[in-house]
Amino acid sequence: MAAVEAGPAAEAGPAAETTLPAAGLTGSQCPRCAVVVYPEGAGCPRCGGDMVATALSTGGVLWTWTVQRFAPKSPPYQPPPEGFRPFAVGYVELPEGVRVEAVIEVDDLASVRIGMPLRLIPPVHSGCAANPGRGVPRFAAPDGPVGR
Repeated sequence: MAAVEAGPAAEAGPAAETTLPAAGLTGSQCPRCAVVVYPEGAGCPRCGGDMVATALSTGGVLWTWTVQRFAPKSPPYQPPPEGFRPFAVGYVELPEGVRVEAVIEVDDLASVRIGMPLRLIPPVHSGCAANPGRGVPRFAAPDGPVGR
C-alpha cells in the first residue's frame, strides 16, 4: 500500500474525472492527515489514524510502464482461449496522488507513453480463478478500448 502526496496527475485534464462507474476503485483516506492509499486499508501509514473508505478518480496519467512479454505463472493466471499476447502494465497516478498498478489496454504497445492520460475501464478488475473480481485494475487511453 502506497501513501503519497498529490502529484502531477492532479492536473491531468479531461481524463481526471471523479464520477465513478458502479464498480469503481475504492481507496482509503485519513481524516487526520489526508493521506490517500490504494488498495483500501484500515490504518494510516503516515500517522496511524483510522482510515475512511473513499471513491477514487476514474482517470489519471501513466506514471511508468513496461511490457509483460511472457505468460504469468498459472495458476492463478488463466490464458485467454486465443492464447497469450504481450500486454502493457504500469502505474497510473490519480489526481488524489496515489499510484495504482494496472493493465494498460492499448492496440499498439508502441503508442504507450509516460504522462499519457488514461481512464478506468470496465470490468474494473481483471480477476483470476483464485481471486475473482480482485485482480489488477484496467486503464485505457480516453479514446481506447471500452471494456470486455
